[in-house]
Formats: sequence, C-alpha cells, structure tokens
Amino acid sequence: MTVEIDWLAFIEVFVAALVGAVLVVAFYALALRMLVRSGHAPVVAPAEFTDAITVVSEKQLAKAAKAAAKAARKSPLTDGQKRLSLVAAYASFAVCGLAVLASLAFIVFGH
Repeated sequence: MTVEIDWLAFIEVFVAALVGAVLVVAFYALALRMLVRSGHAPVVAPAEFTDAITVVSEKQLAKAAKAAAKAARKSPLTDGQKRLSLVAAYASFAVCGLAVLASLAFIVFGH
C-alpha cells in the first residue's frame, strides 16, 4: 500500500488560506481605522475571567469611553467625511467576511 500526496492540491489550499488570512487581517485593520476616523471608536467592556491577567475596572472603562467621545468631538472632519469613513468601515468588514467565504469556497469547491 502506497500513500500518494497530491502536492498541487496542498499548495492550492495553502495559497487560499494565506491569501484569505492576509485579506482578513488587512481589511479588518482598515475597518477599525475607519471606525475610529468616523468617530465611532469601539469601546468594549472586558469579559471577566477567573484567570485573567488584567481586569479593567468600570472606572477605567468609563474613562476610555469618555476619551473616545472627546476624540470624536475634536475631529476636524466634516459630517460627510465621517459618514464616508463609516461606510468604508462597514464595507471593509463586509470584504473580511467575503474573503473568508471565498477562501472556504475555493478550498471546498476548487477541486
């Protein structure tokens, strides 16, 4: 009994995974940048785990939210530019999802 490896299929899956990962990371970073630029800085309450290294207090969370709101008020962008940045952020998040779906489709149906 011999085992044969289809190296071309292996390379196709590797390239699809690599391209998908690069696209997801790049567009996710761009989306976060556009969210901050539009004045919608994401402030997320931390989950409390029993083995957490750092736990953010409610006071620190309120301070971060206040700083994000202050930065949004000081923005030199017009309302149209902020709206365009928000649309670009949502579009970048959509591209992230499409990159994941396209990579999976290529891996599953590409043979």
